[in-house]
Amino acid sequence: MGVLTVGRLRSAITGLFARLYLARARRKGLSSVLPAAALMPLQRTGLDPVPELGETREREPISRLPLPFATNVWLVTGYDEAKAVLGDARKFSNDFTNLVGYAGVTAEDNPGGLGFTDPPVHTRLRRLLTPEFTMRRLARLTPEIEAIVQERLDVMAAADQPVDLVAEFAAPIPSLVISELLGVPYGDREEFQQLSVARFDVFDGVGASLGAMSQSLEYLHGVVRKQREEPGDGLLGALIRDHGDEVSDRELAELADGVLTGGFETTASMLALGALVLLQDRELLERVRDDDEVVPGLVEELLRYLTVVQVAFPRFAREDVEIAGTRIAQGDVVLCSLSGADRDAVLGPDVESFDPDRKPTSHLAFGHGLHRCIGAELARMELRAAYPALVRRFPDIRLAVPASELQFRKASIVYGLDSLPVHVK
Repeated sequence: MGVLTVGRLRSAITGLFARLYLARARRKGLSSVLPAAALMPLQRTGLDPVPELGETREREPISRLPLPFATNVWLVTGYDEAKAVLGDARKFSNDFTNLVGYAGVTAEDNPGGLGFTDPPVHTRLRRLLTPEFTMRRLARLTPEIEAIVQERLDVMAAADQPVDLVAEFAAPIPSLVISELLGVPYGDREEFQQLSVARFDVFDGVGASLGAMSQSLEYLHGVVRKQREEPGDGLLGALIRDHGDEVSDRELAELADGVLTGGFETTASMLALGALVLLQDRELLERVRDDDEVVPGLVEELLRYLTVVQVAFPRFAREDVEIAGTRIAQGDVVLCSLSGADRDAVLGPDVESFDPDRKPTSHLAFGHGLHRCIGAELARMELRAAYPALVRRFPDIRLAVPASELQFRKASIVYGLDSLPVHVK
């Protein structure tokens, strides 16, 4: 049997196992098909990464990750090593086509947008979006963000006790802010919020999440068509007015979906987990309530400490490359653990702990390089508005259950809480 035939046979066997694994994942969730060691970067103990992640970083900041149908997947847990990978778009690709054929992925699964594209496509699309995410442009959203926060606080005040802070505060705020940013019609916002929540239900079954993503894109195509007819004041209307036929309806829908993907679940998780940090430290809660100057530094430290996006989009080596003495071969998959990198001692002393007075670090909570989150400043605006407003409106806010009873996600790319019951009266 020739080398080519052996290679084809190996690929066929790998593909068969991949399809079987994916079929089971669609039914039972990804955690049912992956070995424990492969899930380690997606797991935590409360707010902290599992100890094994730190041990791996200290021992081997770039290590092989055991996956059932791939042999060349690397996990990067060191800060400097992660920056080296994330910051080098010449040697590492994000292009979605690298995933086609892996674990049953097809070209039709491509969500488009910025996350899975390389230059020059990525460069063109990001250039379209960047002007809309400058601080000057985003400043127009400040009154809307404050109004949305206050409206959610009113809902919490009127609700029966206890109140689920995730459902009534953390999730609605970013969903409503993004709908405002995009220019989603006010009457459609409830549907938009429901789609926002459903699409991230990955670990309860991949099929449900893929279906929600498809629904989301279909819905956003409809929004784009309406905006073409009558451009509004939001991001989609601005792109249509400024660029017209330079950008297709499909690209606009995919960019809008990317804004939703990057800005909803991540900010919702930060709002909930950050609130939990405050609820467990009454002195800190009172400082945030009484002193505006505490808030910016608090937000930066929460972003670093929590790093809710645990693993960055996969990178694919374009060529043989060596990082920190580890040789990565062309075609290898590289996964950067952002939660691991942001606990690396190179960022300062005692970074395994939360310190609201820590000098802001160059954390990787928003990624790094070409694919750094374009909505980072918008997320900061939401967090800086929401935390102090919450504790000022409800100075006696407290957990309604023991912290030990809270249900955290067991294995997730975006870490978070399923619910956070609190008393606000």
